[in-house]
Amino acid sequence: MPYAKPNPVVVAPDALAQLAAYCHERSHTHLLIVADANTDRALGRKLEATLLAAGLDVRKVILHGEEIIADAARVYQVMLALDGTPRALVAAGSGTITDITRFVSHRARLHFLSAPSAPSVDGFASVGAPMLIDGVKISLPTHAPAAIFADLDVNAAAPRAMIAAGFADILGKFTSVADFRLGHLLRDERYDETIAQRTYDVARVCQVNAEAIGQATPASIALLMDALVESGLCILDFGDSASASGAEHHLSHFWEMLLLRKGRPAILHGAKVGVATVLIAGIYEQVRGLSRAEVADRLEASTLPDRAAELAAIDAAYGAEAEAVARTHGAFLDMTPETYDTIKRRILDNWDEIQAIAAQVPPPAEIARLLEIAGGPTTVSELGFSRAEAALALDNGHYLRNRFTVRKLARVLGLDQERSLL
Repeated sequence: MPYAKPNPVVVAPDALAQLAAYCHERSHTHLLIVADANTDRALGRKLEATLLAAGLDVRKVILHGEEIIADAARVYQVMLALDGTPRALVAAGSGTITDITRFVSHRARLHFLSAPSAPSVDGFASVGAPMLIDGVKISLPTHAPAAIFADLDVNAAAPRAMIAAGFADILGKFTSVADFRLGHLLRDERYDETIAQRTYDVARVCQVNAEAIGQATPASIALLMDALVESGLCILDFGDSASASGAEHHLSHFWEMLLLRKGRPAILHGAKVGVATVLIAGIYEQVRGLSRAEVADRLEASTLPDRAAELAAIDAAYGAEAEAVARTHGAFLDMTPETYDTIKRRILDNWDEIQAIAAQVPPPAEIARLLEIAGGPTTVSELGFSRAEAALALDNGHYLRNRFTVRKLARVLGLDQERSLL
């Protein structure tokens, strides 16, 4: 279904003044700013002062706590801040603040505006709100912001780790687009080549400008924010996140759930995605190294995964969330020998095209080099994960989504995925 796109999208030093003018023009005279303690210091106070000076009725809710999670408790906190007056909700923050605000505004049928505080995620323009439901990360359909106003000075002054996280999220499009193409080629998953190319192009633009982004020059931050918004618009135009979220995001989601279960501190989404992209690029590198004859031999030896064994693996990896994860993975758990043989035949018949898809993914060493230039982590140990926890993600992250990614291809071909950890 078509979704309304944010209009306008402003990335400029006077973006907040333009936001105030926009509200007057659209008669959004009553507003609720949603922020946390950090984003309030970086942006919220400046935004509130700008809107008040413009004569608008402004309330603000600040989400407190060491870790802000997009869950029922935070949604309830924002709902309590509504006073019965129809208010446009303004997300003064980055990923989590945007998702919470997006969800509440959609369910309450209120207008939603985005005021990013850091170029750290690609979800500003999208319609999906990744929420933690009963311990499982689920993307729920909501709506895009009516408009986006990114104060360039605030975003260029964001912590380097957050800028690096946004850059890493964009680098993840190299593997997500490849997975998008694989899913269509091998399992007839819904696909759009224009969306794939647009998403791939934002990764290439940021790759070329890595050094400037690492230095946080205003021009490069504007470029990065444009790339993040464009990726979100691709999600919006396609109707789901398949082009922008592949195996690298599945690893990131697995790690996020693991941290929550163990009560460990959160890690920036983009930082996890960047390291996961290095690992997934390593699997694509293995794919590039296989000849057709080797693939034929591997496919001959490949057998349908045992359903009971798969369910046991899901249970061991996800515990209390295993049942919900298994439901998500039902299409793969219910494969028959005939459907599995069909996938194997399509792999062999399309091996040249699979190689062409894999060739579009930079080598893992290049992904790591780019992440380092931007000031982001490049290894699982820098994220604070053990090798065993990295292996768990590689083995089990793919269960979170009903998509055929390179992780599924590696399973069919019997590749040693943990080689990417070396």
